Parts: sequence; structure tokens; C-alpha cells
Amino acid sequence: MVEKSIELTGTSANSIEDAVGLAVSRAAVTIEGIRRVEVAGVTATVENGSVASWHVRVKLTFSIQDRLHE
Repeated sequence: MVEKSIELTGTSANSIEDAVGLAVSRAAVTIEGIRRVEVAGVTATVENGSVASWHVRVKLTFSIQDRLHE
């Protein structure tokens, strides 16, 4: 098996978990075989002294499909 990893950033005004879920669900629209997600970093945007949004950098790992040429 061969796997590939890519890095994405998910953003949510609600929570870190929502930001991770958004990144994974959006990627799953176009990427098959997602096997793992690693949270690589978390930052937040602050407005008026409060957290306005969470930004989560994730590394997604998915399997590469074997395709034979005819």
C-alpha cells in the first residue's frame, strides 16, 4: 500500500473539533480512502478580546489507488 499526506486548514467560529471536521469532510468530497488525520497546529483569531474563530492545520493521510493502464 502507498499513502499520501496533504496539509489543509479548517476554520470554525464554533470549536476546534468543528474546524477539524470541516477540513476532513470537505476533503472527503474529492479524496477517497482518507485513513488518518493529524492535528499539526491550532491558532485562533481574536476580535474585541474574544476568540472569533479557530484555525486548525491538519495533515490528512490517504491511500493511493492502484490503477493499471489498459
